[in-house]
Amino acid sequence: MTSRFTLIPAVHLFLIRNQQVLLLRRFNTGYEDGNYSVPAGHLDGDETATAAMIRETKEETSLVIKPVDLKLIHVMHRKKLTEERVDLFFTIPTWQGKLKITEPHKCDYLSWFPVKKLPPNMVPYIRFAIRQYLKGNIYSEYGWKGEP
Repeated sequence: MTSRFTLIPAVHLFLIRNQQVLLLRRFNTGYEDGNYSVPAGHLDGDETATAAMIRETKEETSLVIKPVDLKLIHVMHRKKLTEERVDLFFTIPTWQGKLKITEPHKCDYLSWFPVKKLPPNMVPYIRFAIRQYLKGNIYSEYGWKGEP
């Protein structure tokens, strides 16, 4: 039997209020440590993208979000070395709970940043995705030959 090509799916949340986006600084993960990202994670398998987004948001920030409120705003087909990934970016107008770092072994700081003036130390594809979102683009490709 021939094995099929596999993509790695991930979800990301743009929490935006008053023209500011919530960013978490990665810490002690072995990937992009010291750089800012958004609440995000991989699908665990046998899990919908919205369920994964709800789970990851709660795990990383303690915020509770409802699936009906999630809005898909961008899709990125990304190449990372020899792997290919599909990243789904969501936003949400409202959430519940008190924002806090709930994984201090993976994140050492979180704060709101102006969406049009992001910090210099960001995970590059996340910065790219935010820029694409601000331009109104719903699809992008990243990491391919000739791409950023």
